[in-house]
Amino acid sequence: MVDFKAIVNDKKTGKSYNIAVSGRHADSLIGKAIGEVVDGVFVGLDGYKLQITGGSDGNGTPMRKDLPGNKRVNLLLSDSLGFKEKYPGQRKRVAIRGNTISAEIVQINMVIAEYGPKSVEECLAPPAEN
Repeated sequence: MVDFKAIVNDKKTGKSYNIAVSGRHADSLIGKAIGEVVDGVFVGLDGYKLQITGGSDGNGTPMRKDLPGNKRVNLLLSDSLGFKEKYPGQRKRVAIRGNTISAEIVQINMVIAEYGPKSVEECLAPPAEN
């Protein structure tokens, strides 16, 4: 079984929600790539559509949209995602992950693409005890 932390960003309010995803919902996210739109039921947001924008593995290695696959590779980068240069023209070899979600990924970043009938707070609120 795999467990993910899904960070869902709501562009309307500017809030981000940290949602734990496990079980069959987490297994169904494996193989999805950055840029794909998935159903919100995977993270408990029924009726919502979420776009995958990135993620990172257990070591903090970021995923990169233009790198196919799910492997971790060392790339020579200038100022871009995964490396910020200290002086103009600096380059460095940096470990980067591919754009496909695998079992090694720990955090998945998502943004709401389509809103559902209920608000995000209503969908994520724990059920009230009587």
